[in-house]
Amino acid sequence: MRVTVERAALLRSLGHVHRVVERRNTIPILSNVLLRADGSALQLRATDLDIEVTESVPADVADAGATTVPAHVIYDIVRKLPEGAQVSLETGGESGQMTIRSGRSRFALGALPEGDFPDLAAGEMPHGFEIGAADLKRLIEKTQFAISTEETRYYLNGIYLHTLETENGPAMRAVATDGHRLARVEIPAPQGSVGMPGVIVPRKAVAEIQKLLDDGGETVAVDLSPAKIRLRFAGGLTLISKLIDGTFPDYQRVIPANNDKRLTVERDAFAKAVDRVSTISSERGRAVKLGLAEGRLALSVNNPDSGSATEELDVDYEAANLDIGFNARYLLDITAQLEGDTALFKLADPGSPTLIQDREGAPALYVLMPMRV
Repeated sequence: MRVTVERAALLRSLGHVHRVVERRNTIPILSNVLLRADGSALQLRATDLDIEVTESVPADVADAGATTVPAHVIYDIVRKLPEGAQVSLETGGESGQMTIRSGRSRFALGALPEGDFPDLAAGEMPHGFEIGAADLKRLIEKTQFAISTEETRYYLNGIYLHTLETENGPAMRAVATDGHRLARVEIPAPQGSVGMPGVIVPRKAVAEIQKLLDDGGETVAVDLSPAKIRLRFAGGLTLISKLIDGTFPDYQRVIPANNDKRLTVERDAFAKAVDRVSTISSERGRAVKLGLAEGRLALSVNNPDSGSATEELDVDYEAANLDIGFNARYLLDITAQLEGDTALFKLADPGSPTLIQDREGAPALYVLMPMRV
């Protein structure tokens, strides 16, 4: 293989693919990136057996061929080369090495044969549709924070993506929960997505998709089977991920429908007040108490080790007095996702889940379990 490629294009592509490679690997080939030169392009591919990222970059190919080299090492080498440089990649002979040349720099990297590199792309993907990059980014950003990190309930370790009929027509929903809080966001269903299987996209894949969405492109082509998802981005970039093999719980049952106490509060002022009073809460507890009376909200934290804090806010609340506790971190996470100037809380009693939205009927909805205070 002999190929020459611009540093900027190679670095951008290595930046996309090397992230899925784990730093520590018991299988040596999984530490490597596959480089395949053919026609007028260099294809790069990396995998951890759960996610695979592939991208092609324009290249001057003198001799076609393929090899694999350590992903993080080649990324660091190319990153440290001067801007505007041309990078030459060569393999040949029996040495089992790849030579990287650029200007007066020369590196020789140990290589493994491309025939040993695993391929995640096998299998039919019968469902396909296109989704706006901004819509997909919104579905992820508004729910990602609520993904569970508890490995025992593995079916909660991702975002549940599915379509359904709503009163406003077909919708695509993203749902995530860790048992303490739940995030549910919906958009009008993209054309062709109705009837897709409900899938759970794993946490690591979600994080990679979000980073790839940041790099531009108006739309993303999505292909699905019950076991895998493939996303094709602008510029010849493809991500394939295995899906979580499990059943997502019936989240509709935990969304309260009869919470009759309505609290409307200025979102920014509320978030800052929660942040201030939680300064003295214990790391373990982080509980903040909300004391509600007509037109008034008293936030308070009591920590036997470091003291107490209180702050009052004027709010729109006309129901019976209520004292309820929440995890301050979770409250801040949710208010950070809201987009309006106000936050609407629908409460029932100190032991029941609370519903939080921008406004009545907003496409994003959050449920938060209370804490004992």
